[in-house]
Amino acid sequence: MILPIFVYGSPVLKKVAENIDPSYEGLDTFLKDLWETMYHADGVGLAAPQVGKSVRVFVIDGSGFAEDDPKLENFKKAFINPQILERSGEPWPFNEGCLSLPGVREDVYREATVKIKYQDENFVEYTEVYGGIAARIIQHEYDHLDGLLFVDRLSPLRKKLVKGKLAAMAKGKYSADYKSKQG
Repeated sequence: MILPIFVYGSPVLKKVAENIDPSYEGLDTFLKDLWETMYHADGVGLAAPQVGKSVRVFVIDGSGFAEDDPKLENFKKAFINPQILERSGEPWPFNEGCLSLPGVREDVYREATVKIKYQDENFVEYTEVYGGIAARIIQHEYDHLDGLLFVDRLSPLRKKLVKGKLAAMAKGKYSADYKSKQG
């Protein structure tokens, strides 16, 4: 089922999400809904808070970047209860957008490499290291679980430049090509 994506100004986007355990009811259905919603909105990642659930879950499909980075050809995963253990490497800029910030894109600096511990949909635990665009997508989605949006990582000047767009969005003045929700 395609879920509405919560947009800037929705309190759920500013909350720190909670871990879940194998008894979390309806996880399989929820993950299917996350994937379907992400693909319907043409996203490369989607975190649970973006659909109104304050739990530490996100999904990623980086295959759209495979032309730039062939390692992303089959980079499709669910991350449950992730914990970034280490960020390293020189921060580099990349123009990011977010389904919760329709129409807003900015260059964001993020570290080149990330070491992350997480569980898959079967609660099998992994510790892995990712670099480049994969590391960037992971960090972007992980921020959602900590109540952060990419605009929170902008310089003070860039924040001032998008302030008007964000204020309008918080009042419901935005356009999205997918099902969205304020609140």
